[in-house]
Amino acid sequence: MKTRGFEIAKGFEDKGINLPVRKTKHAAGYDIEAAEDTVIPKFVPGVKPVLVSTGVKAYMMDDEVLYLYNRSSNPKKKGLVLANSVGVVDADYYGNESNDGHIMFAFYNFFDEDVTIKKGEAIGQGVFAKYLITDNDEASAERTGGFGSTDK
Repeated sequence: MKTRGFEIAKGFEDKGINLPVRKTKHAAGYDIEAAEDTVIPKFVPGVKPVLVSTGVKAYMMDDEVLYLYNRSSNPKKKGLVLANSVGVVDADYYGNESNDGHIMFAFYNFFDEDVTIKKGEAIGQGVFAKYLITDNDEASAERTGGFGSTDK
């Protein structure tokens, strides 16, 4: 039985994607790489964040979540910040019909020039965690889509 982990998302099987790994035995996060070269334009008011593909999806237990965090060096070295501060990947995002659970990072670039992220470059990290629900929780809806679909 699978408990939690990463797999290659559909459409990326032959793209040379590396599954996320922890670099040290006490690291909480799994380093996640970009699946392709991506340009993040310099920020101007009204610009939308750029979604950076990873080519991976994550499976986990029903009471777990995968948090996506920026690399600590990205703001200083590349001017990159996550548009949503912390990404939340729910257990039911895995294998969804619209994008198979493909994980993406949404970046803004606050430097004065465009920044290129190269394929295979570490862009963030994922941390698995348990979560709790309230006594009166009655959530019963089923996920019907992929990225950004829980508000629909």
